[in-house]
Amino acid sequence: MIWRAALAAATIITLADVTPALAQFYGDGAFGRQRFWEPRPRNRQWRNDYGDQWGYGGDYRRSPVVRSGGARPAITAQAPPKVHFQSNFPANAIVIDSEGRMLYFILSPTQAYQYPISVGREGFSWTGTEVISRKQEWPDWNPPKEMIARDLRLPDKMTGGIKNPLGALALYLGNTLYRIHGTNDPKSIGHAASSGCFRMMNEHVLHLATLAGPGTQVTVVKSLAPQTVSAERQAPPARLSSPSDPYADERQDDPYARPPESYPDDDYDRPRDYDRYQRYDRYGDPL
Repeated sequence: MIWRAALAAATIITLADVTPALAQFYGDGAFGRQRFWEPRPRNRQWRNDYGDQWGYGGDYRRSPVVRSGGARPAITAQAPPKVHFQSNFPANAIVIDSEGRMLYFILSPTQAYQYPISVGREGFSWTGTEVISRKQEWPDWNPPKEMIARDLRLPDKMTGGIKNPLGALALYLGNTLYRIHGTNDPKSIGHAASSGCFRMMNEHVLHLATLAGPGTQVTVVKSLAPQTVSAERQAPPARLSSPSDPYADERQDDPYARPPESYPDDDYDRPRDYDRYQRYDRYGDPL
């Protein structure tokens, strides 16, 4: 009996060491080499699931995202004001003043259109000369992989539309990633808010596109000389004097002048000035 009990105990110990071991290990590559209670490294496994189709290059792992840019409403082009622009830049060229947050389309040696713009944030600004290579209405937006790596919420592609950050039209600069384009965020105009591109109001970029096209020279400078730009002198408005008011011209020079008081001949409807010491009948006539 003793030897039977010893044999049964040895059998149980052997089965405990061998058979349950199959349930203590898992994983395809590490099967049988690591117990489930041992910590495993949680480093992110980078791989290229989609090849180079989306330009990832194996940098990160996620499903491609395509979003709609929304509707494409009709937007009317709007001309900006003209300013006195004294420079040596050629006519029909574009000059961008980064610090002044302005874009100028040169009309003549002394005149230009002035458009307010948004420029690149610190670290993304640049200066130099390029030419417009093409223009596209309601362009698609394909954020570069560096931008997506900074914010994984961005889509890989957004179709053209009113919600698209490129707005109603884009003018592409050479073979670079930079553009002059509209925007879906008008409040950003006048600030350093982009990643190197130049934002304009949609109605302004549509107007600029009627003047500039492929081959137009674009020069980006850090700042313009103070005497380069000045407001155009406007002719004073003509003063029209009325025969019934011969002193109208004189009153235009006096900010405190009042128009002459005039009363109709019939004063029936005028309020009466009552004397506190006078007695009146029930019709308001003095006794």
